[in-house]
Amino acid sequence: MAEVVLSGRPVVLAGPNGAGKTNVLEAISLLAPGRGLRGGALSEHTRKGPAGAASLWAVSATLERRGESYDIGTGLTAGANGASRQVRLNGAPAANSAELGDLVQMAWLTPAMDRIFIESASGRRRFLDRLTLGFMSSHGKAALRYEQAMRERARLLKCGPRDPAWLGALEEQMAEHGIAVATARSATVRRLNRALAERREAGLFPSAQLSLQGEADTLVAEHGADVAAAGFRERLEISRVRDAVSGRTGFGPHVSDLHVRHTARRMEARDCSTGEQKALLISIVLAHAREHSHMKEGLPPILLLDEIVAHLDSVRRTALFEELLALGAQAWMTGTELSMFAPLNRHADVFDVADSRLTRISE
Repeated sequence: MAEVVLSGRPVVLAGPNGAGKTNVLEAISLLAPGRGLRGGALSEHTRKGPAGAASLWAVSATLERRGESYDIGTGLTAGANGASRQVRLNGAPAANSAELGDLVQMAWLTPAMDRIFIESASGRRRFLDRLTLGFMSSHGKAALRYEQAMRERARLLKCGPRDPAWLGALEEQMAEHGIAVATARSATVRRLNRALAERREAGLFPSAQLSLQGEADTLVAEHGADVAAAGFRERLEISRVRDAVSGRTGFGPHVSDLHVRHTARRMEARDCSTGEQKALLISIVLAHAREHSHMKEGLPPILLLDEIVAHLDSVRRTALFEELLALGAQAWMTGTELSMFAPLNRHADVFDVADSRLTRISE
C-alpha cells in the first residue's frame, strides 16, 4: 500500500523507463468512469504473481473541490461469483463507476495516442468520448446502453430467434441511446472548436478544426434529435438482413469518425508531421480543459499527461507548463529526465519514481 499527500499543484513523476510512472497514472485514471487510461480488462491491473490476495487491487483518494472533501475509491474484490469491480463514495457502495462522473472529470494523453490520427477510427472515438464525459457525465451511460442493445441485436440476428417485436424493442433502445451519444459528441465538438478558435492567434500550440463524419452524425445534424431517432430506427430495421450476413451493425455512432484539421496549415492532421500531430493533441486537450473550467465555474479537469514532454522543444515545453499553471489544473506529468521539468520546480509536487514507489524531491 502506498499513500501520497499532494498540494493540489501540478505533479511531476520522474524516473527511468519501467519505474512505474504510468502505473501511477493508470491507478488515478480508474477513479474516473470507465476502464482507465489503457482501457483494458480490470484483471489486467493485478500484480503478476501467485494467485490470491495479491491478484486483487484497490485505489482510493480524497478529492477536494470547492471547500468540500469526498472519499472515493474503486477496486477489484473477491465475491461469491468471482472477482468484480466495486466503487465506493464516502464509504458507501456505488452502483458503478459512472457515479464517479459527477465528482471527478479527467482527460489524458499517452504515448500510444501519438498515432491517433493515422490509426483506426476507434481510438479517435474513445478520445472524443473521454472529452465528452468531462462535459456530460451521462454520456458514459448512454454509450454503454447503446452498446448493450447493439450486442443483443447482433446476437439475435446471428442465432435467433429473429422475433420482429424483440428486434424492434432493441432497435428502439439503440435509437434512443445512439442519438444521445451522437448529440453529446456533436456538442463537444462545437465547444472544442469554439475554445480552439478563441486562441487561434495566441500560444505556441496550433489551432485545429474538428468535425464528426458518419451517417448517424449527419442524420442528427440535418434533422435534430427527435426526427433523427425515427430515421435511426428505420435504418436499423431495413438493415437487418445485411447486418445478419455481415455479422456487424453497419449504422450508428459506433462507426463515426472524428476528423481533425490543422487550421493554419489547412492540412488534415493525419498528413502532419509526428511533432505537429502531438502538438495538435495537446492543443485539443488544453482547449477542453479551458472550456471545462469555463463550464464548471473555474474548475478544470484532472489531466494525466504521460511522457508529455517527449518530442517537444524547450519553447513548447515552457508554453505547456505556463498553460497548465494558468489553468490551475492538477496535471500529472511523467518523464524520464527531471531537467525537462525545471521551469516547474517551484510550482509543482515533484517525485522520483522507482518500482512504482514515489519519493518526494520538492516541497
